[in-house]
Amino acid sequence: MKQSSFRAMCLILMACIAVLSAFGDERTVVLATEVVETFDQNDESKYDWWYEASKFATKTKDADGNVTDSWPKVSYIDAWPTVMYGTNPDPAVKSLGIWGKFDRRGYNWIDVYPFEPGDDEHKSVTIPMTGRIQFIDLWVWGSNLRYSIEAYFRDYQGVMHAINLGSINHTGWKNLRASVPAGIPQSKTVLPKLAALEFVKFRIWTEPTERVDNFYIYLDRFNILKDAFETPYDGDNLQDPAKVQEIWGGGQ
Repeated sequence: MKQSSFRAMCLILMACIAVLSAFGDERTVVLATEVVETFDQNDESKYDWWYEASKFATKTKDADGNVTDSWPKVSYIDAWPTVMYGTNPDPAVKSLGIWGKFDRRGYNWIDVYPFEPGDDEHKSVTIPMTGRIQFIDLWVWGSNLRYSIEAYFRDYQGVMHAINLGSINHTGWKNLRASVPAGIPQSKTVLPKLAALEFVKFRIWTEPTERVDNFYIYLDRFNILKDAFETPYDGDNLQDPAKVQEIWGGGQ
């Protein structure tokens, strides 16, 4: 009796393995790293970066009440994580520098977002991702202040998701990494199944008990680790945007 039960269990296990093997390509994962932004501002740069801040961001005024200066300030800096680029990188690399000041402590924030180069109004744009993102990472220079940073993404339904990259309560450069929660949709049941996310912005938060009168933060090398595999099928070229454009022209 025991031997018969054992044989039955073996047959069931073999059947399960056969089924998994038959559908194994649905579970194939091909991981690839993609550099989203280097902040180097060279000829390959597709985006420029701007900012928005919460209401207590510092402004200075003259005797007539006119604003003469304001914070935060954003600029491209000749600085980089040495562990990443060495002491004399060639070609020269840069990082995105943020100089912040607030008039009072609290849950202050600074948003840093991409916009099209040459747009004097600094209108926010999103950066389309490719593949299904598994991890995101960013190099951040901190000065041991109790702040934190988030990355915001929008899914194909227009829903915004904040992913916490962690605390920047550290000294100098540090690589921050976070996984993308499984609950954030990156695929659909209908074709095309891939529903890639769009990057919207970074948000820096200050803690209520931390000083905010004058601080500096630098960002560099924004990467994603993605699953680039798509299961092939008969006619899969008909979901390719270039093919759709070729067939239907501007009527899509």
